[in-house]
Amino acid sequence: MAGRHSHIAYSVPTSEREAIRPVAPLRPLTGIPDPPELPPGSDSRLAHYLLEGRGWIPLRVVVDLFAGVLAVVAAVNGAAAAGIESDVPASLFAMPLLLVLALAVRGMYRTRLQVVILDGVAPVVGAVSISAMIVVTATLLFGGASDIGPVVARAWVFALLFVGGGRIALGASQRVARRRREVGKATLIVGAGVVGTQVAARLNAKPEYGLRPVGFLDAEPSPAVERHSLHVPILGGPDDLEQVAAMTGARHVILAFSAAPDRGLVQVIRDCEALGLEVSLVPRLFESITDRVALDRLGGLPLLGLRAVDPRGWQFACKYAADRVLAALGIIVLSPLMASVALAVRLSSSGPIFFRQRRVGRDGHSFDLLKFRSMRGSAAPDAEFQPIPGRAPGGVEGFDRRTAVGRFIRRTSLDELPQLFNVLRGQMSLVGPRPERPEFVEVFRHDVDRYGDRHRVKSGITGWAQVHGLRGQTSLSERVEWDNFYIENWSLWLDLKILLMTFAAAFRHFD
Repeated sequence: MAGRHSHIAYSVPTSEREAIRPVAPLRPLTGIPDPPELPPGSDSRLAHYLLEGRGWIPLRVVVDLFAGVLAVVAAVNGAAAAGIESDVPASLFAMPLLLVLALAVRGMYRTRLQVVILDGVAPVVGAVSISAMIVVTATLLFGGASDIGPVVARAWVFALLFVGGGRIALGASQRVARRRREVGKATLIVGAGVVGTQVAARLNAKPEYGLRPVGFLDAEPSPAVERHSLHVPILGGPDDLEQVAAMTGARHVILAFSAAPDRGLVQVIRDCEALGLEVSLVPRLFESITDRVALDRLGGLPLLGLRAVDPRGWQFACKYAADRVLAALGIIVLSPLMASVALAVRLSSSGPIFFRQRRVGRDGHSFDLLKFRSMRGSAAPDAEFQPIPGRAPGGVEGFDRRTAVGRFIRRTSLDELPQLFNVLRGQMSLVGPRPERPEFVEVFRHDVDRYGDRHRVKSGITGWAQVHGLRGQTSLSERVEWDNFYIENWSLWLDLKILLMTFAAAFRHFD
């Protein structure tokens, strides 16, 4: 969020200035990662601008404009070679600019925490289509040639390919740069409690968000919260924002929960705007906020309308009906592959082809989950295995008895294909929270907040948590968080996105 670049002028007592000044040495002592070094002889303002990742927006505009120009040139110059006789309207050469304007209207040049390629498909298709329609409309209204359909259609196709390809390449480059911590905005977190600590931990673990936590601001930090492993110090209270931001080079502020009253945080937001700092807010009752939230107003008072999907409503009934149809088609199409895997399992070692295991699904009902056997013998899990506290079971439990075929089908998730029969029988869904064994479910219900909420819907072959890397023995609380997010924000598009991400992950394992 852009802000004014003036500074707030207010006096700070000498005692407070003395308290703030010694904070600077905390930076190297607490292990906070220093920002990337500037190239020798570079202009510091420009270099910091690029290192913070703010240069991606103008670069994205340039890439889109260049892709649009390239699409028009390819459409015009290649028409004759393709045997297309079509008039070239003058308005076609305005298509690149119209395309960029349409993308801007769709909000495609805003700074985003996550760069998700699939989320950009619909806006790009819409922007390219709208710009092509404007070209056609303007040509017909102002007496241009009527035979423009073929060349505009070619420009539309080339624009989809070039703009989409450019955005995929640029998005991948941005994710890589963030993941390597080559770019990232220094970020202050207001509120050093449970939520603020969770925000800092998530940003440290996921540098691809492009935010680098450098400190907390909290006059009364919670003493019960463990923060020693984060290497993110408490640098003062909200009143110290200007000095701490100047000291750390912070460009982004996240407001988490703190002991400060809300009226004090309003002033913090105004200070951020005056200092030109971007602001993000973790809302109260964030567990109930979904993608369907609607903003209304009572005069000048904002009112958020919370709209949830009913797991027992008609939307999920349609989802489960579609699951069975798609599972039947999947079994038919994949039958040669499944037969090949079954034969390989049979030849790899003695034992049954399928592995059955009791799992807990919707409403706590148990069922036998099917997999291709990947281990020698009975393939039963190690009876003495106990998951690490805070982590989910899964993967190799105890002694590794996987066969060579078993390692391959697990790495490529081919061992999960028999679960299509579970979907066909109505026991599972294609997409949903992964089911767990009854003995672990009883423990996790009591130990993990909202674990039982996962059972509001049918279990899935793949899920929102799995496509984000939470497979096997990974964080149980994060898995529950992702699973409940999926349930509360469910849509057909979200299911399709998860399936596409699952296929992409499976193909990567073939490399």
